[in-house]
Amino acid sequence: MASQTQLPTVLRNLSLPVIASPMFTVSYPELVLAQCKAGIVGSFPALNARPAELLDDWLAQMTEELRTHANTNPDAIVGPIAVNQIVHTSNVRLEQDVRVCVKHRIPIFISSLRAPVKEILDEVHSYGGIVLHDVINLRHAEKALEAGVDGLILVAAGAGGHAGRMSPFALVGEVRKRFKGPIALSGSIATGQAILAAQTMGADLAYVGTRFIASQEANASKVYKDALLRAKASDIIYTNVFSGVHGNYVRESIEAAGLDPENLPVADKTIMSFADGRSKAKAWKDIWGAGQGVGQIDDIPPVAEIVAKLKAEYVDARARVEAM
Repeated sequence: MASQTQLPTVLRNLSLPVIASPMFTVSYPELVLAQCKAGIVGSFPALNARPAELLDDWLAQMTEELRTHANTNPDAIVGPIAVNQIVHTSNVRLEQDVRVCVKHRIPIFISSLRAPVKEILDEVHSYGGIVLHDVINLRHAEKALEAGVDGLILVAAGAGGHAGRMSPFALVGEVRKRFKGPIALSGSIATGQAILAAQTMGADLAYVGTRFIASQEANASKVYKDALLRAKASDIIYTNVFSGVHGNYVRESIEAAGLDPENLPVADKTIMSFADGRSKAKAWKDIWGAGQGVGQIDDIPPVAEIVAKLKAEYVDARARVEAM
C-alpha cells in the first residue's frame, strides 16, 4: 500500500513497511543485522552496548557487514540501522552515545521519554539523518513536533514494553489531523494483516517488537521465547511497578518472581534510572516485556522467515481489501 506521506528517503523502498522496535537486552547486533538484511529497519537501544565503548565497535561492525552484504547481493533490499536514545537526566551516556552515532552517520535516531534538544537534532540533521520520537498521546506528540523531530512513533495500547493506554484508532486519528509527516504505529502488530491495518488507519509504517523476540537471532533466553508461545493477550499485565513507566509484561514472569499480577503496587515515576542501562528493578532482565499480540505467535523461526511470512500475509490482505 503506497504511503500518502512524503517519506524521508531512508524510510522508502523497504521490503515491508516495518521498523523493528529497539528492545532492551533483546536487540543485539545479530538480530539487528538479520532485520536489515530482510529489508526492514533494524534497531537497538544504545544502552544495550555495555560498556559504553562497545557501541562504537557494534556500529563499525554492523555498518561494514551490511555494506558487504549489499555489495555481494546487489539486488537485495537492505534496511537501515536505527539507534534508540533514552532522553532522560539519569542517562549519563546520552551525549557520548549520540556523538558515536553521529560519527557513524546512523540514518535514524529513535528518541524516547523526552524529545531531544536542538543540539542533538542539528547534529543528526547535519548529514541527512532523521529523528523519530515515540509518544503515547497527543500532548507528547505536539511537544516532540515543537522540538523539531522528523516523525512520530505512536505507542498505542497493547504494545510490548513501555506502552500507552490509547486505542490505535484514536491515537492515529488525533495525531494525523495535526501532523502530515511520517508516523509509525506500535501495539500488538504481529501479522501482515495488522501492518496493512496500521497503514489503512493513517500510519505509514508498523513498529514491530514482540514478534521478533520469538526469533532465532533474538538475545532472549529459550525460557522467555517459549513463554511467548504459551501466552495470550490476557496474560499481558500493564503496570509501572518495574521501571516507573507503565509497560506490558508477561504474567508468567511476574508470578515466577513471587508477585501477584492482580495486586501490584503503583510505582513512583522518580525511581526511573538509566545510569547503567537498567531500571532500578532490573525489569528487562527479570520480568519479560511483551505485547498483546503474543497470542498470534506460535513459532521461533529465523528473522528472514518471519519477514517473509509477514510480507505474504500483507500482500494477501491487500488483495482481499482491494477485491471488496
